[in-house]
Amino acid sequence: MYSEALQPLLWGFLNFNSTNMDIGFLNRFEEKIQNELLHICTSHGMLEGVLLATDDITDHWNILAPEYVADAVGQIADYPTVSVAWAGYLGLAVAHGWDKNWQECLKTPYNAYYGSQGFDDMDEHIIEHILGLALDSREAEKIESVIRSCAQAAVTLIRREQIEPQSPMAFHVFARAVKVMYRIGAAIELKRLGYKFEEMALPPHFGRLPEC
Repeated sequence: MYSEALQPLLWGFLNFNSTNMDIGFLNRFEEKIQNELLHICTSHGMLEGVLLATDDITDHWNILAPEYVADAVGQIADYPTVSVAWAGYLGLAVAHGWDKNWQECLKTPYNAYYGSQGFDDMDEHIIEHILGLALDSREAEKIESVIRSCAQAAVTLIRREQIEPQSPMAFHVFARAVKVMYRIGAAIELKRLGYKFEEMALPPHFGRLPEC
């Protein structure tokens, strides 16, 4: 269970920026995992090759991340897929809140996303009580399937890096993976709600300097 005493430590880890850490490697890993999960979602018909996002939703991860990671790290050894997957459900919930009432969503504490069993059934609570979907509905099953596939792929990609377990680098790789998973969940919900990416055609004169 999350302890408030852990928050400063975790926040420091999540915002760690040092010449001793290969930031370039972490950025490349994040890009690789995002591309792979986007491909999976597109192949499942849940996205269309574009990671839908808003700055509001993306930035809100910085608020939720310390508490989520504190919960998730305790699951890594026995339930690695869950430790990653639940971030996707959190993204679903935040995107839903952004669409419904963003100001209220901003006030929602992290533990409000817990189910009756806390972190363990966060997934079902979000699907049923936040998204309003029956757990046995076709829509819920599609979401569960794609998030599980994404989380399994993320765990595989993490393991392929062969990073020393429980090392600072291992922590940061995990943190990058769950951040991407959160974005994936948010993108899935935005698309489900009817949002789509559209390029804007600028008028011919846009950006042209006025003639003297």
